[in-house]
Amino acid sequence: MSDTTLLLAVFEEIDPAANAVEKLHEMNIADDDINIISGVPIAHKMLGRPHPWTNVSKLSLGGAFVGFCVGLFLNFGTPYLYADTVSVGGQYVTPVPPGLIIMFEMTMLFAMLSAFLGVLLDSSFPNYRPLEYVAEVSDGKIAIFFRCPNGEKQKICGCAYKTRRNIR
Repeated sequence: MSDTTLLLAVFEEIDPAANAVEKLHEMNIADDDINIISGVPIAHKMLGRPHPWTNVSKLSLGGAFVGFCVGLFLNFGTPYLYADTVSVGGQYVTPVPPGLIIMFEMTMLFAMLSAFLGVLLDSSFPNYRPLEYVAEVSDGKIAIFFRCPNGEKQKICGCAYKTRRNIR
């Protein structure tokens, strides 16, 4: 049997939800054990949560670097793969202005692809494990799921009863 219990609190407004998160922090419940679900996006600062950490910017910067290298190869490496280079109209084998366009396009293409894949991986999509959800969230309410030790359940529910909060 698990040593923690999953509890749910449902709120109609942001202020009581923020106060509840603050109270959970006072009761030494870690941020990793708190999950807040709402039908509308709410900034992390409004609920007293830490800033969410993401690696999407690092992945897109890495993708941009790879795309720049691919663009350099396409512009300056491809003509030298062939034994006979064809010079047309007295131009260089690798003209710079069209090459800049190729490098820019490859940089942006790889940056966008890696950013898309970064967002996909960062959001754990697809997720095949069951997630917590309450139908009231679709009606505009804010749900807070949190895990607490079994011994703390009565203390938390008693505190919620005193303040007339909806804890299940």
